[in-house]
Amino acid sequence: MSDPEDPAATPGDRHLQVRDLNAWFGTFQAIAEVSLSLHSHQITALIGPSGCGKSTFLRTLNRIHEATPGARVSGTITYAGQDLYAAGVSATAVRRRIGMVFQRPNPFPTLSIRDNTLAGLRLTGHRLSKTAREEITQRCLLGAGLWEEVKDRLDKPAVSLSGGQQQRLCIARAIAVDPEVLLMDEPCSALDPISTLRIEELMVSLKANYTVVVVTHNMQQAARVSDRTAFFTIAAAGQPGRLIEVGDTSTMFTTPSDPRTEAYITGRFG
Repeated sequence: MSDPEDPAATPGDRHLQVRDLNAWFGTFQAIAEVSLSLHSHQITALIGPSGCGKSTFLRTLNRIHEATPGARVSGTITYAGQDLYAAGVSATAVRRRIGMVFQRPNPFPTLSIRDNTLAGLRLTGHRLSKTAREEITQRCLLGAGLWEEVKDRLDKPAVSLSGGQQQRLCIARAIAVDPEVLLMDEPCSALDPISTLRIEELMVSLKANYTVVVVTHNMQQAARVSDRTAFFTIAAAGQPGRLIEVGDTSTMFTTPSDPRTEAYITGRFG
């Protein structure tokens, strides 16, 4: 199969560059030979049927994949010219630069809204003055579109928030450590339509400051929010997922170059 990477993609100073990536869980190969450029200050949507390796691919980008016993990768992932899997590169340092928001909101249930926002900083050993804590809390909650809704109850438990608010709180927590890339694994799948719309609006605003990569099963969502779309699929059950096509979202959704992409987007399979 030819490299599906679009010819316009060139090594950029803040691009994530993935080349010949393979990922395993023990002896099971989840993805095979993925090469993809993730462009800075754009939203890239990863689409494809369940089991094709989209979430696995996402988790390789900040080395969360390797936290699973028996998981491993081959190939290269570089960011700003640095091989993220090179010997001596700290996985913790990678995760500070490349943050992640998971499918279901996961605030720390025993912590307040304020302490949830600051949790990532505290876990990485930052010692903050009261003034710094208040400034960071406000800045990150503003960035996550949540400040006006919670500014008068920052000491209340995070679990007192609605599901959509909890997900925005998790985004605030992720950006508090000043990452450069945000990975989002189906961030709206557990949310109602109104909360989904707010998260989508937030994603679009976040790309001014971050590179955003989002896994979604919602074709309308991918079309609404993303600049580029990458389509993954599997040839058969038990086979590894492969990247089939990637390009500008409007082109992918109107004139995809691969018939498998068209079949998936139009709902004929998957």
